[in-house]
Amino acid sequence: MTGMTSFAEVALLLVMAAGLGLVGTLLRQPLIVSFIAVGLIAGPSALDVVHSDAQIDLLSELGIAVLLFLVGIKLDVKLIRSLGAVSVTTGLGQVAFTAGFGWLIGLGLGLGAIESLYVAIALTFSSTIIIVKLLSDKREIDALHGQVALGFLIVQDLVVVLAMIVLSAIGIGAPAGEGHGGGAVLSVLASGVALVGAVALFVRYAADALTERLARAPELLVIFALSLAAMFAAIGDAVGLGKEVGGLLAGVALASTPYRETIAARLAPLRDFLLLFFFIALGATLDLSLLGAQVEAALIFSLFVLIGNPLIVMAIMGAMGYRKRTGFLAGLTVAQISEFSLIFVAMGVALGHVTEDALGLVTLVGLVTIAASTYMITWSHRLYALCEPVLGVFERRGTPREPHEAGAHGGRSFPVILFGLGRFGTAIGLRLKKRGLRVLGVDFNPLAVRRWRELGLEAEFGDATDPEFVAELPLRGADWIVLTVPRHPTGLSHEDTRTTLIQLTRAAGFGGRLAVASHGAGETEALFGAGADIVLEPFQDAADRAVEILGGAAAAERTEIPQIASEGQPAA
Repeated sequence: MTGMTSFAEVALLLVMAAGLGLVGTLLRQPLIVSFIAVGLIAGPSALDVVHSDAQIDLLSELGIAVLLFLVGIKLDVKLIRSLGAVSVTTGLGQVAFTAGFGWLIGLGLGLGAIESLYVAIALTFSSTIIIVKLLSDKREIDALHGQVALGFLIVQDLVVVLAMIVLSAIGIGAPAGEGHGGGAVLSVLASGVALVGAVALFVRYAADALTERLARAPELLVIFALSLAAMFAAIGDAVGLGKEVGGLLAGVALASTPYRETIAARLAPLRDFLLLFFFIALGATLDLSLLGAQVEAALIFSLFVLIGNPLIVMAIMGAMGYRKRTGFLAGLTVAQISEFSLIFVAMGVALGHVTEDALGLVTLVGLVTIAASTYMITWSHRLYALCEPVLGVFERRGTPREPHEAGAHGGRSFPVILFGLGRFGTAIGLRLKKRGLRVLGVDFNPLAVRRWRELGLEAEFGDATDPEFVAELPLRGADWIVLTVPRHPTGLSHEDTRTTLIQLTRAAGFGGRLAVASHGAGETEALFGAGADIVLEPFQDAADRAVEILGGAAAAERTEIPQIASEGQPAA
């Protein structure tokens, strides 16, 4: 297709991205897969409609700068300091394992030493964007395995930043096959130190006051953040650090401000839009006829990422004293490579260290692992149930890292056991306590358990969908079980956490009554059918109570009016 204007080409690409994106979401796939597919279809191997390379590359580079800016804005020093030993150990252990064994696999497949090293390092990075989205959809971002996963994802982000800085010092932007000389390397390092110093001064003396002023006009705050990202990216590119490192430093400059979450939220859609062109450009550069020869290598690397990465996470977490279930669920989050992997290898291509074939290989691995791991994480609980019999080797006796939260009941009985320590569950627990009833609260969020205990209530940390954990609770002595957990799917079927809990508690010998919270229209009948004795409808019940209060107040006013009238003058 020839004769199209640049605007028409971009319009066509957007239409294709929307269409394939819809198909991808129906298949529960991240948009990255759909966008790369758009590039493949629009590229020279298929429709050959992408000819505005300069315009698309410009949008692509701006998207990468914004992406690194948003990574930098999340790298708060306080957050980094708060990383636990498990996050650091697991993150670094997974990176070292994947890089080392990936390099050996690359050599075994006939790749060169440098090419194997690039591919191996690219395999170590997992997609923070995809994992956070999937865990948020499942409402497991606050679970123990979700928090551990976020911790080692931050460690991975730091590793990729260091890797990019090393590449920048070697010679980012140099012509293919050339690098920086010793003096040029010193110049790049000096430029990096100067930029870091500028960021430190900006954070110390100007960041908070300036963003507070700009926040009075939210649109201006967003424009300022975008301009800062573009400016630092341009400076980084000019001094040899690269646009990626410059964009990252711009994000770090705003990471300690109180408005960083607002900036990140407003720039996220723009990031996704601009990254569309990066993935389209990437797909358009891939020659499908050449990729066919790399399918075997891509499948071997993909199996290594899908199986090897979770295994090393489980091994490290098991050695540190975590339960096999926690290690398994956290391990699944590293069973794919990320957009950073593609950017990293693309930098190697720009440096002349590797060829386009390496980028094509890593892209194929990305497509396979992202697609497969999405289903693995979505159906993680069902997968655990299938794999649980063979996972005992990954759990130490006593799991010392988790009992400090578990086992709070000490063998005692409780009239009421309440699952879900959110606002509704906490309100119920406090009111039951006032009436003299002992309540045991259960939640998978350590912070929620801590808050519950600070209120003087007894709590147990654990995953309510874990049959072993549920069976250990003092269910037989309880009269009531109250479920206020949110609704979200737990596997391939249409069951959710509440119906799963009803089945697990009954199977564990609970003979009392079940009260279950309904969070939407149409759920009540299904919950009764699943075995609930009482269905609580927080919004409907609150509305009924409000009507009672308002009705009582109105009735009181009507009875008081005649009395007041009789005191002053005869009522009409």
